[in-house]
Amino acid sequence: MEWKGNGIIMDKQQFDALVALEEAKRTGTALPEAPAEVTAWLQERGCVDGKGAITSAGVEALEPYRAKRAVFFAAGFGSRLVPITLNTPKPMIRVHGVRIIQRLIDVVRAAGITEIYVVRGYLPREFEVLKLENPDIRFIDNPLYDSTNNISSAVAAADFMRDAYVFESDLLLRNPGLITRYQYATNYIGVPVEHTDDWCLTVENGRATHIAKGGDDCYHMFGISYWTDADGRRLADRLRTVFEREDGKQIFWDDVALNWYPDDFSVQARECTFDDVCEIDTFAELQDIDDSYRC
Repeated sequence: MEWKGNGIIMDKQQFDALVALEEAKRTGTALPEAPAEVTAWLQERGCVDGKGAITSAGVEALEPYRAKRAVFFAAGFGSRLVPITLNTPKPMIRVHGVRIIQRLIDVVRAAGITEIYVVRGYLPREFEVLKLENPDIRFIDNPLYDSTNNISSAVAAADFMRDAYVFESDLLLRNPGLITRYQYATNYIGVPVEHTDDWCLTVENGRATHIAKGGDDCYHMFGISYWTDADGRRLADRLRTVFEREDGKQIFWDDVALNWYPDDFSVQARECTFDDVCEIDTFAELQDIDDSYRC
């Protein structure tokens, strides 16, 4: 998939090189090396100067790829974390003293994203405390959280899932580098595995073609995805279409693009490791991660 920035069409290699140059300029670090032909191509289009540094035109060329929003799905009950979720929504649980969702918000802010949405349902007032550290956060209420699957949260936030990261809010992200300022294409993160009993992506030539519970030679999926502007707008339409159907109210929102309308999207698999991120599913897993819950 290609996108036009400042009238410039970049392939993935050219994009990666320009992103690395932008980061070097922003952080004041040494200029990274890139293949000579890539540097020459960028220089010819005014994106890089004679010294190999990114220009203002180069920054402008990256603008269509910039992540502008983050959406957090945080409406569920978290039954497998009882008893702690009886009074606290799962994303608001503290791990080593910091709320799970706040860690994710901090990573998003570090990537320059300030337009942040939290979809809440169970015990919605408990999320208000987030305003103390994040006064500009925006809440989206999902009154259907307890009678439908999480597709209702996606429908509630559909208009904001473009140029956006979308998170399940029960993830412990150990590698904040996975959340970057720019993304080339719509993608999910995942770990290549021979087998998993958990949610996984079937991947062909880097493209995710199906999602299922359990599989072989697949990508163990984590609930972090990125949606480009065009794919996000298309997703919003497809989400609403599916949710209007009686058989569409009890599905996971990820099914819409990957299983219901796979030909309408080109979703990439972005590789990570099990050291980068983990999902806290059960109270026992929480105890393993944070021994303050052992008592």
